[in-house]
Amino acid sequence: MKKLTLAVMLGLGLASPVFAADLPAQSYSAPPSYIPMYYEWTGFYVGANGGYGLAHDCFKVSSPFGVFTEEGCHGAGGGVVGGQLGYRWQVGGGPLVLGLEAQGDWANLRGSHTSFVDSTITNRSQLNGFGLFTAQFGYAFNNVLVYAKGGAAVTGERFEDIATFGGAVLGSISHTGWGGAAGLGFEYGVTPNWTVGLEWDHLFMGDRTFNLANAGLIFANDQITRDVDLIMVRVNYKFGGPVVARF
Repeated sequence: MKKLTLAVMLGLGLASPVFAADLPAQSYSAPPSYIPMYYEWTGFYVGANGGYGLAHDCFKVSSPFGVFTEEGCHGAGGGVVGGQLGYRWQVGGGPLVLGLEAQGDWANLRGSHTSFVDSTITNRSQLNGFGLFTAQFGYAFNNVLVYAKGGAAVTGERFEDIATFGGAVLGSISHTGWGGAAGLGFEYGVTPNWTVGLEWDHLFMGDRTFNLANAGLIFANDQITRDVDLIMVRVNYKFGGPVVARF
């Protein structure tokens, strides 16, 4: 009996290669290769923005001997809304993104303080609008862009000396001033063409001396120093290519 069992097992072992040779060969297909998709930042864009601005204004008044005396400072805050247009270039398809942008905003930044020199006089200021002309230097993480910007700023502004009691305008001047701008921004590509972002800008407007006049007569010589901080939400539409595959 043991000899019969051993003979059967040997027979099956020898037959297995024969049966395997008769089976059809199995074919295996390689898995599809992964092609990463990258967001394309190159192209022209146009958009809208809105947010909050705060100007820091300091006044000095000139004495009869030409010496300026501190009158104090105040913050002039309010809303801003406007638009921007620009062009970005993603250098060599890599993460470095360079750009140029022009921005214009309507603003309603107002503030005042009582003069340290004469409490019957209140120094008042308002910023009615501004424009920015800047270059951008950014770094892209696919559809996320972080950037710094810098360039020129122009503001439309009005300064007044008013009566503390009663509010009569004693002297005023409307002015267009030029200065510098610097800022930081973050932008996110929601779709191949639409982006949303957040930006902070600081305007360095320096100090200027004005002859505040009323009815053609000089009321006071004021030296006014102004800096402005802006925080804005931005929405852009980008013209150009969609998300692309890179090998």
